[in-house]
Amino acid sequence: VQLVESGGGLVQPGGSLRLSCAASGFPFSQYGLSWYRQTPGEAHMQVATRSLFGYTDYIEAVKGRFSISRDNAKNTLYLQMNSLKHEDTGVYYCGVPALDQWGQGTQVTVSS
Repeated sequence: VQLVESGGGLVQPGGSLRLSCAASGFPFSQYGLSWYRQTPGEAHMQVATRSLFGYTDYIEAVKGRFSISRDNAKNTLYLQMNSLKHEDTGVYYCGVPALDQWGQGTQVTVSS
């Protein structure tokens, strides 16, 4: 299993970023996928999840601002992040919970 995140960077508050996660080595369309965030001193936290049936769920702090989507034809998971806030800063990982697999992460920094 390989999961490679990209799209992170430095953005001002109120800005947007789109994270991508290119997946390989497993039947992508048959698994639910999630985005996680880790910040210094805090536990790895699930931010958004999307099931193989299209069900989505988000933590309260990002509802209405973040959107998780997937393109099964491209084996790619996305996280569209809008109206970014300082507290969204962290390393974002994509993961396949059922396989206990994670990518290497991509840094998102929201700062003016």
